[in-house]
Amino acid sequence: MTREEHIKWCKERAIAEMNYSGNSNDAIISMMSDLRKHPETNSNTLQMLCMFQIMGNQLSREKIIEFINGFN
Repeated sequence: MTREEHIKWCKERAIAEMNYSGNSNDAIISMMSDLRKHPETNSNTLQMLCMFQIMGNQLSREKIIEFINGFN
């Protein structure tokens, strides 16, 4: 799987997780977990970015989707 394909897969899974659980943090946790599964996206910086998002204020569903879709 290419880096681009992997990121697309991560985004889809993260949004599906949020839709299933109704919890925006679950989407970000899913994104963090899946990013670690590819050598080109396994980045401590990306993990920290996700952690800061979780520790910040709870965002709306739309803002979480915007955050997730911002990965490229």
